[in-house]
Amino acid sequence: MEAPKSKLRLNKLDGILLVIIALVGCWLYYRSSIGVNYHWRWGDALSLVFTSRADGSLPYFFQGLIATLRLSVWGMLLAFTLGTALGVARQSRLKLIKAPINAFIQLVRNIPPLVFVFIFYFFISNQLIPLLGLSELLRGHSGDINALQAFLFGPATLWENLVSGVLCIGILSSAYVAEIVRSGLANITKGQWEAADSLGLSTWVKYRYIIAPQVLITITPALAGQAISLVKDTSIVSLISIQEMTFVGTEIANSSGLIFEIWLLVGFIYLAICLLLSLFFKRLELNTLRHQRK
Repeated sequence: MEAPKSKLRLNKLDGILLVIIALVGCWLYYRSSIGVNYHWRWGDALSLVFTSRADGSLPYFFQGLIATLRLSVWGMLLAFTLGTALGVARQSRLKLIKAPINAFIQLVRNIPPLVFVFIFYFFISNQLIPLLGLSELLRGHSGDINALQAFLFGPATLWENLVSGVLCIGILSSAYVAEIVRSGLANITKGQWEAADSLGLSTWVKYRYIIAPQVLITITPALAGQAISLVKDTSIVSLISIQEMTFVGTEIANSSGLIFEIWLLVGFIYLAICLLLSLFFKRLELNTLRHQRK
C-alpha cells in the first residue's frame, strides 16, 4: 500500500514572498511598457550567430563557444590536479613544504582575479613559456595539425593564447580547490587515519580506498561551485585577447550594434553550461552516496 503523498502547504512567509514577487513583476512589466523603446532585432542577431564565415569555417560565435569550452575543460583539469596536490601537501608536517604552499594560496586568493590575470600574462607568462621550452612549439609551429590536435587544442596559431588562458584560470582556481581539499581532509576523523595506519596500508592505498571516498562526498558541492566559477572566470581572459565567447560577443555586438541581443545570447550560453555542470556534480554526488551505502 502506497504512502499518502504529502500536500504542498504554504505558510504565511511563503504567501508574503509570492505577493512581493508578483508586485515586483507587475512593476517591472509596467515600467518596461512605458519606458523601454528598444526595437528588438532577434532575427538579425540569430543570423549573425549562425552565419558561417567566408572561408566556410564555423560561425565566429560558435568558435568562441568552443574556445570557452576548451578553456574550461583544460582549466578544470589543471585546477583540480594542482589544487588536489596542494591540498594534500598542506597536510605535511614539514614547514619547508607547508609554508610556501600557504604563501601561494594566500597570495592567489587575496589578489583580484583581473589583477592576477594581468600580472600573470604580462609578467610571468612571457617568461614562463620560454622557460618551459615551449616557445618553438607554441610560436614557431607551421600550422599543420591533425584532426585530434585541432579538436583538443584548436588552431595551432592560437596555442600560445590557449596555454596562457589555461594557466591563468587553472592556477587561479587551484588555490581555491586546495582549500576545499584541505577542509575535506580536516573533516576526516582521527580514528579513520589511525585505523588505516594500524592495518599497515601504504600512503597511496590509504588515500585511495579509505580517505578519498569520504573526502569526495564532503567536497563535491564545493567543487561544483568552484567549477562553475571557473567557467565564468574564462570571460576574464578575453581582456588579454583570447578569443573565447566573451571576446567574440564583444566584437559581434560592437560591429553590429545588436548590444542587448548578443549579450543576452552570451549570458544564456553561460547559464546553460553552468546548469549542466550543476546537474553533473549533483549526479556525481548521488552516485558517490549510493556507492557508500553499498
